[in-house]
Amino acid sequence: MDLKQIKQVIDLMKRSDLTAFELEEEGFKIKIKRGSDALPLVHTSRPPGVVFHEAPPAEVSAPAPRPAATAPSAPPAAAADEVGIAYIKSPMVGTFYRASSPESKAFVEVGTKVSETSVVCIIEAMKIMNEIQAEAKGTILEFLVENGQPVEYGQRLFKIKQD
Repeated sequence: MDLKQIKQVIDLMKRSDLTAFELEEEGFKIKIKRGSDALPLVHTSRPPGVVFHEAPPAEVSAPAPRPAATAPSAPPAAAADEVGIAYIKSPMVGTFYRASSPESKAFVEVGTKVSETSVVCIIEAMKIMNEIQAEAKGTILEFLVENGQPVEYGQRLFKIKQD
């Protein structure tokens, strides 16, 4: 299963009531789950023959009066992205590498022109090296992640000027 197929499964889950997906193939296993990670509520009963003594109820005092509500402040303005600028984002959690090995030349440098299918880096996830494509056409302006740094899903990796 490649990255595009995984994205298709995620899109399918967003559009439907599907909350979990699991696939295991030779040497590859993926489990996708959406929704709350809250622990289920478990009810237990008392074992027979065990008596629990309840403490007398504590005296409850009236809550302190709340201060008068003030007008809500306006939410901070989101930083607007620059026109003609795009970001290559991490499609997964893992470790970012600029080259296929420490001795190899980096996939891209600042000023490199990329197409949608250009490999720009590798993200290692669960000992699997995943080639990450630009998915946008343009010129690399800036690296936003250091080589060998852990990255999160959706984290910006590169800043590019779109063609």
